[in-house]
Amino acid sequence: MMIDQLNFSKLNGLVPAIVQDAETRQVLMVGFMNREAVQKTLDEKKITFWSRTKQRLWQKGETSGNTLQLISAAADCDGDALLLQAKPAGPTCHTGNYTCFGEKKSEETLALLEQTIHQRKHEMPNDSYTATLFARGTPYISQKVGEEAVEVIVASLQQDRSALKQEAADLLYHLLVLFADRGISLRDVTETLKGRMK
Repeated sequence: MMIDQLNFSKLNGLVPAIVQDAETRQVLMVGFMNREAVQKTLDEKKITFWSRTKQRLWQKGETSGNTLQLISAAADCDGDALLLQAKPAGPTCHTGNYTCFGEKKSEETLALLEQTIHQRKHEMPNDSYTATLFARGTPYISQKVGEEAVEVIVASLQQDRSALKQEAADLLYHLLVLFADRGISLRDVTETLKGRMK
């Protein structure tokens, strides 16, 4: 996208920018950008807005660390609005929600967990259980998935609903770690499921 495609005149030097998760396609937030914010976003690949209340540029996540990494940018047909696809590093909303548009849905919680797992894989912090799993490798992660699956079965056969929920959560978590280890995503799996529903 070329910055000269944009028409900043309609809103006194600003254009609305809709931010969408590049992976899940969920709308995360809406902000406003002036020419400088657009240029900084394109140059640094970190989404930056113009704050109408503070009257200054502000980069999303500058205090929380929950940045938005730019994946792509497109102007609408009139050039007076932007669609930004991004990779969020943590919750987007200041309330702690994945998106500014409502509470977390189950699929959003899984998407946020998946993002956190990828962040741990990239940063490998010393105090992270997730990082420990990645350090021990695919055979160990696969073994953990198997162990958690067995525990789900045991809880189910014992008709212990509380334990079943806990064990199922453990299984989903370890399965997402395995996905990240093997380079597949929740979206890959959901697209496979959609193909089976035809």
